[in-house]
Amino acid sequence: MPGLSGLDACRQIRAQPWGAHLLMIAVTGWGQEQDRRQALAAGFDHHLTKPVNPDQLLALCSSLHSVDEHPSA
Repeated sequence: MPGLSGLDACRQIRAQPWGAHLLMIAVTGWGQEQDRRQALAAGFDHHLTKPVNPDQLLALCSSLHSVDEHPSA
């Protein structure tokens, strides 16, 4: 992204009150273990390497939907 990395964007979003509970998924061409750790440390919930498996992405989104439908007390 011009002017701002995905890691920096995630950090800025997480710093906002409205950004604390968003599902954030890094989709990147960088797939080494160090890249995954950096993404998670920046605040991403998941790290997917391109090309993304659509079934994996749908499963992540569906798991969030299930949590939203059945919130814990």
